[in-house]
Amino acid sequence: MAQKYFYIIHIQYLGFRLHGWAKQPNVKTVHQMIDKTLPFVLGHKDFKTLGSSRTDAMVSANHAMFELFMNESLDIEQFFQTLNSNLPSDIRVIKIEETDATFNVIQSPKIKEYLYLFAFGEKCHPFCAPLLVSFMENLNIDAMMEGARLFQGRHNFKKYCTKPSEKTVFEREIILSKIEPNTVYTANFFPQKSYVYHIHGKGFMRNQIRLMMGQLFRLGRGEVSLNDIVDSLQHPDDIPLDCIAPPSGLILNKVNFE
Repeated sequence: MAQKYFYIIHIQYLGFRLHGWAKQPNVKTVHQMIDKTLPFVLGHKDFKTLGSSRTDAMVSANHAMFELFMNESLDIEQFFQTLNSNLPSDIRVIKIEETDATFNVIQSPKIKEYLYLFAFGEKCHPFCAPLLVSFMENLNIDAMMEGARLFQGRHNFKKYCTKPSEKTVFEREIILSKIEPNTVYTANFFPQKSYVYHIHGKGFMRNQIRLMMGQLFRLGRGEVSLNDIVDSLQHPDDIPLDCIAPPSGLILNKVNFE
């Protein structure tokens, strides 16, 4: 049997013009752009790629990764340079490492760290649009901070999922859930004050984080109370929440394998 070679490729991407990670017909996605570039760099199509996380359209990643399966070994340093030279400017390779058949980028236990950037009280500079969501109305940030803490821990997030399957596990543990002033990403065109929602967990359901963020925005506007959030976690019904936060503020910040 021919020897197989396995590589983990760590990447970053700006998702604003892309339709998420997964391949879809007639639109540009991260996976599609990578699989379109690799045959040119490798000189053949005898490879397979597998992503670690599926992101929605317009969602960015400071650290994501995919696994590359090969029938030949790579000169990692040369491959790193050539791949970066040929990928579009909004996708960048930051690290390549060799692994083995025991590792699976999807099934191996991991912690995903997400950020959601937002500001309020003014119309932000248009350059903010790819990374930060802004609201012209004022929000009660203290209530939002308190509400974010309610999500931390193990809860039933049935109301925070769109289009679940029969096998969807609604009980999930949120390792960290907090809102604080944003010092993670800054730019001279960012508003004077912006905020970041930190959320860490082993896995998230379809649109879960954006539905959680949407509920926090409703809390900030006074449309729901802290008790409403507690009730949505303790007594979930079959009616999903419908206030979903815009995708462009969401960033997959880091993937940590245990």
